[in-house]
Formats: sequence, structure tokens, C-alpha cells
Amino acid sequence: NFSAKQFEQKDLVPTIKNILKENGINAKLLAVEITESIAMRDVSLSISVLNEFRMMGIKISIDDFGIGYSSLNSLKLFPIDELKIDRSFIHDVIENPDKAAIAKAIIVMAHSLGYSVTGEGIETKAQLDFLARNGCDAGQGFFFSPAIPPVDTQQKLT
Repeated sequence: NFSAKQFEQKDLVPTIKNILKENGINAKLLAVEITESIAMRDVSLSISVLNEFRMMGIKISIDDFGIGYSSLNSLKLFPIDELKIDRSFIHDVIENPDKAAIAKAIIVMAHSLGYSVTGEGIETKAQLDFLARNGCDAGQGFFFSPAIPPVDTQQKLT
């Protein structure tokens, strides 16, 4: 995840290239996330930086989708792979028909544009079932695991 300040740094792309090279990491193993608000701050800069990441093989996600001020007309201009539905829609998706309708619409729209979709902030089986029933590709949230420190992540992977 990049903050707006980080994303707008002039040396961001060379810095990422150097980090990958110095650590022997294949760029295809890296996923970059920016919020739609960051993407829309300077559309031409965002497109340029994201295109460079895409050429490197880095996966690109728009995080917290649905709460920013993006233009749907501009959305297809961005070289992205995934939209991540903001947790504010997932939290009330069972109780609130409007939130359910928005989540469904995001899933359909994203798939129509060739993007995968991740639901953020899944806390219950009912939320997971709703997303699965409606074709959401992936999910993240406390339903799967609480946040864990990096050292514990490493232990779980080995």
C-alpha cells in the first residue's frame, strides 16, 4: 500500500526496481495497492507510474474501492488487475440492501472490465457467503485471521 506522498515521489519506480533487484525478488510476486482517491489525485501521473509497474510484471490493485471520488469513465484508463471493495460496503452487506446492491454492482462491473475483485473486511460467514454467491474472487478480513505481526507471519510460512 502506498500513501499519496509515497506514490507521488519522483524516484518511486526506480526505487522499487532497485529493491526487487537487490533482494532477488521476481516482480510478478509483488502486488501494489493504491486507493482510488490517490489514483484520482493526478490521473496522468497515476497512469504513468502504474503502467511502469505493469511493464515490470507487478500486480496492481485499487484499494478501498467505492468510497473515493473516481470517475467510472476514468477507471478503464488505469492499468489495474483488481478492485478491492471497501469494508464499509461489506460490513452492512447482509442488513443493508443498498450496500448489497453496490457490492454486487462493483463485482459485475469489475468482471466486465476484466478485473478480479476482493472483498475487504469480511468478519462473518454470512458476508463471505454473500460475496461468494455473487462471484467475488477473493476476500480478506478477521473472518480468516486477525492481524498478525510480521514475525508470526514468517513462522506460519515455514
